[in-house]
Amino acid sequence: MRFNLIGPFEIVTDDGRTHRPGTPKVCQTLALLLTRPGEIVTADALIQELWGEKPPRSAVTTLQTYIYHARRMFTNESLAPAGRTLIVTRPPGYSIQADDSEIDIRIFERLVSQARLELAEGDAPTALRTVREALDLWRGPALSNFPAGDLLSGHVVHLEELRIRAFEIRIACEEQLGWHRESIPELRKLINDYPLNEWFHSQLIGALGAAGRRAEALQAYQNVRRLLADELGLEPSLELKQLQARLLSPVPQPARSVRPPSPQGEVRREQVTARAAS
Repeated sequence: MRFNLIGPFEIVTDDGRTHRPGTPKVCQTLALLLTRPGEIVTADALIQELWGEKPPRSAVTTLQTYIYHARRMFTNESLAPAGRTLIVTRPPGYSIQADDSEIDIRIFERLVSQARLELAEGDAPTALRTVREALDLWRGPALSNFPAGDLLSGHVVHLEELRIRAFEIRIACEEQLGWHRESIPELRKLINDYPLNEWFHSQLIGALGAAGRRAEALQAYQNVRRLLADELGLEPSLELKQLQARLLSPVPQPARSVRPPSPQGEVRREQVTARAAS
């Protein structure tokens, strides 16, 4: 069986049937359990997810009711194989007995880590196949068919950040394979979706320059320079300024090695994100 959380929450049975629970609170309960398969999720954590800082007096009893409905759903809908117990009570809370290979978010996390390692080892073709497999798991925004509480919202943010890293790995693979022209349309889309991600801008500028489109590359630099100044009052990063210098140099510059952002780049991105949110 398969639990899909990247997109609308759904359960896919071994025989291919798809079931989407109709009760949002039951979806929330199951989704939080599935973010920690095999672990005990305390009743307090589940109550916080379901009702935030102002739970009703009946929160414990109501939570027990949602657990009961979830268990009955697996039985009545014949979702789980006969004899398999998925949700177990383990004081001080509950646990769902599911394997990582049955949960799409766990598969996604594993594939991104695997692709990062393959790229670091210099195997760009294999890393590209792996990261494409990871990104293909996205059917839309995570947990999009019910409102998420504080705990699940934090996990959604984690998944979105990991998705950005997956895009970065894919672009780095394509660049190492020399697919400069092929990556340009994708980079333009990523910049539209993540306009403050300087790494995506730098890759577009580099890809345009490598494809012999220097004027467009310089225009792309001016676009990001203006965006950062207008939105955040920031200067372009050192990498972006070095790219511009290479484009303006009359002497051909050696090709640069393309990698996903370094830890220093991650700090810069976090600073940009923080300024955008303030």
